[in-house]
Amino acid sequence: MSIYIIEHLEPKIWEWCLIEYKNISKIVGKNNLWFTNIKEKSKALKELSKHGKIITKSVKDLNLKNACVLDPEAKKTLSSKEAKKFDFFIFGGILGDYPPKKRTKSELTTHLKKAKARNLGKCQFSTDNAVFVTKQIILGKELSKMKFINELTIKINDIESTILPFCYPIINKKPLISKELIKYLKSH
Repeated sequence: MSIYIIEHLEPKIWEWCLIEYKNISKIVGKNNLWFTNIKEKSKALKELSKHGKIITKSVKDLNLKNACVLDPEAKKTLSSKEAKKFDFFIFGGILGDYPPKKRTKSELTTHLKKAKARNLGKCQFSTDNAVFVTKQIILGKELSKMKFINELTIKINDIESTILPFCYPIINKKPLISKELIKYLKSH
């Protein structure tokens, strides 16, 4: 059974982070999800503890074996064959910048000397979609067989819309995005 680790790298648990983290728990299950580097004591932390294991230490201090850090800057792409060899999959809990600032590499990959770094293609994913794609690869579906959209427009009302400049897997002919996140975007 794979363990998915989200190394929280934001200064606090923003509402957007919480929405993505809750969605990750739905994707992989509470028992397969660890949130590391959680320092904050807040209502968000209490909510987060319902969705996975909370670890105050950084993943950098856990000395994990058979670990893979998912880094968009990694030279090799994660394959299904290789994915089965890893026990831990590490993701940066980062609210993505556009263009990307390569924070996963500087804040995680360079510090995790025992972990193998792999990418998920050339796209920048939200954390929950990076976890979804990784899980699909672990289950045997190659990245090359998946379909994606590279930008998503969310209609807010008759006049306004928001463009999310990230990569979204297409599932049942629709981009995969949390309904809670769409509701959040429309209300803020």
